[in-house]
Amino acid sequence: DKTVSLRKDLSEMHEWITQAEEEYLERDFEYKTPEELQKAVEELKRAKEEATQKEVKVKLITDSVNSFIAKAPPAAHEALKKELDVLITSYQRLCSRLNGKCKTLEEVWACWRELLSYLDAENKWLNEIELKLKATENIQGGAEEISESLDSLERLMRHPEDNRNQIRELAQTLTDGGILDELINEKLEKFNTRWEELQQQAVRRQKSLEQSIQSAQETDKTLRLIQESLAVVDKQLTAYIADRVDAAQVPQEAQ
Repeated sequence: DKTVSLRKDLSEMHEWITQAEEEYLERDFEYKTPEELQKAVEELKRAKEEATQKEVKVKLITDSVNSFIAKAPPAAHEALKKELDVLITSYQRLCSRLNGKCKTLEEVWACWRELLSYLDAENKWLNEIELKLKATENIQGGAEEISESLDSLERLMRHPEDNRNQIRELAQTLTDGGILDELINEKLEKFNTRWEELQQQAVRRQKSLEQSIQSAQETDKTLRLIQESLAVVDKQLTAYIADRVDAAQVPQEAQ
């Protein structure tokens, strides 16, 4: 009987839709690791593709039902037409929900990758600060050389806040959705602790270098005054020698 066959096809399709909804849309998912999140994205992509492929089956059932209705007595029309309408509505809703969830999870995965990218960039910058702090730890030289080191450190510290703001916003977006929250909080705590520590070290080093510059400038000034004084004495003594003045005659200069 054609009606039985059509109802069987409709029933099988309904079962597949119900199973897909339960498996991919009704379950509560928790993503605690990147691997779980990536696996979920891949599974939803496959489910979306499978649902798209079922469109051919739905069309065949629709054509078969409409063809049967066109030839069957009116009494058989209503029930089959209603079942077909329910099937089409359920199928379209499933496709829409799968597409929506797949898109959301792909955006979440992209958000996670972007967060890692910003963290990587900022940690590379922090590595540069660490190296600079080590290089300026026991710096030797005059005021000019120390001043160059200070300028170099200050240039490095003039780092825009954009990346750190992005890290905060991306992390908030993910953790608000309960996604990778433990892992993200751990990474952020480690990053923020390191950031604060290096900032404080850099500020202390800046002050230390400024004091070193001041000390070097004072030393340079003292040396310059001594050199000037020696030059005067040297000139005076040279004049005495030229005039054949005996040291006993000028005991202060002689000393």
